[in-house]
Amino acid sequence: MTFILGNINDRSVLVLDDFYFDVQTLSNGALSSDPMDALANCDLLHRLSGLLKDATPTGRIAAETIGAAVPRPKNCFAIGLNYKSHAEESKMQLPTNPLVFTKFPSCLVGPHSDIEMRSDGVDYEVELVVVIGVGGKDIEKDNAWNHAAGVTIGQDISDRIVQFAAQPPHFDLGKSFDTFGPIGPFVYSTDHFSDLNDFQLVTEINGETRQNDSTKNLIFDVETLIAYLSQVTTLTPGDIIFTGTPDGVGAATGNFLKDGDVITTTISGLGTMVNHCRRVSDYAKGA
Repeated sequence: MTFILGNINDRSVLVLDDFYFDVQTLSNGALSSDPMDALANCDLLHRLSGLLKDATPTGRIAAETIGAAVPRPKNCFAIGLNYKSHAEESKMQLPTNPLVFTKFPSCLVGPHSDIEMRSDGVDYEVELVVVIGVGGKDIEKDNAWNHAAGVTIGQDISDRIVQFAAQPPHFDLGKSFDTFGPIGPFVYSTDHFSDLNDFQLVTEINGETRQNDSTKNLIFDVETLIAYLSQVTTLTPGDIIFTGTPDGVGAATGNFLKDGDVITTTISGLGTMVNHCRRVSDYAKGA
């Protein structure tokens, strides 16, 4: 049975239509309220999801209560220049191996959280986010999707001024300000989808479409990324992978985010995130 896993008021829930079901209650305590505990027990989540139609909902979903679908991953990987169109607009050579960096897990927030900006160079990047459910080392490419609990939406928000303040660039630092990793709304188990390599990604800023592409155009597909990363480090349940963004980012045109902008991010089959941008301060240069 497919499942949709969420985080409501910092508690792990399963979702059916407009309602949510507390996982700890539904499992009679077999799982805790911690969303990270749920992600390490995907087999049980599948079984529990089959009970939802006959269960009493805990409540109705309200946008303001939805937290980060994966709130505290051990590892938060991200992939740069993973679409040819984005490499071209960035005037960079195509990578011959995945370009891997990390976003600090502390940047992760919910799908309706505000983006707190500290410069005039903050950018947006829609990305499919893959959530690991079964850990492993040296995972074979043809078995890689079996190690994924599911997928969700992500925005790899980036402060380009900080990112390029040094050479080589601070990919991790410039992309890890607090609030720079909205994800969600929910994690959809992989068995929801007949084609795991064709998700349509769209970013709108104040209603204007800026990015529109499909994951079928990834340079390194999800299977390759999981296999590649697992050669270096043992993947663990709850680890997440931002898989890369297509062309249309603000840095290519100078259309950076401004105070009051609204980012609407949609991926086919996974729903929509809406994040408001707020200029909260200026960062201290050279700090």
